[in-house]
Amino acid sequence: MRSADEKSLYRTGLALLALAAAAVPVMRIWLPRILERVPSSCVLYRFFGIYCPGCGGTRSVNALLHGHVIMSLWYHPMVPYCVVLYLAYMVSWTFARFGLFGVKRGMKFRIGHIYGLAGLVAVNFIIKNVLKLGFGIAML
Repeated sequence: MRSADEKSLYRTGLALLALAAAAVPVMRIWLPRILERVPSSCVLYRFFGIYCPGCGGTRSVNALLHGHVIMSLWYHPMVPYCVVLYLAYMVSWTFARFGLFGVKRGMKFRIGHIYGLAGLVAVNFIIKNVLKLGFGIAML
């Protein structure tokens, strides 16, 4: 990526941080209530009885918001993975921007991050459905 693209990505990350800072207090209160009342709206789960690649994502966000990192990983490892990548990217670019700790350049965004995410989602999908269909162990 060009330096200008990295700067745009950094600015977008700052905007997302501001949005998250406003949304987190509301989500901490309302998300658990919504999860209790609303049945699963996943089409694959409702009609075929299998988990979709995104199943558990909302529960994972809720667990992470309440500080339950292990439960968040259990529900869907994609959420903590994205949070760790986001934090590493933003911290490295903030250090580079202000010249902290001798950092000259922030973390580069690489296509491997997307491949890693896709692989994580695929493995999660396979494991959850093998456990559910093969052994009767419900993960969610």
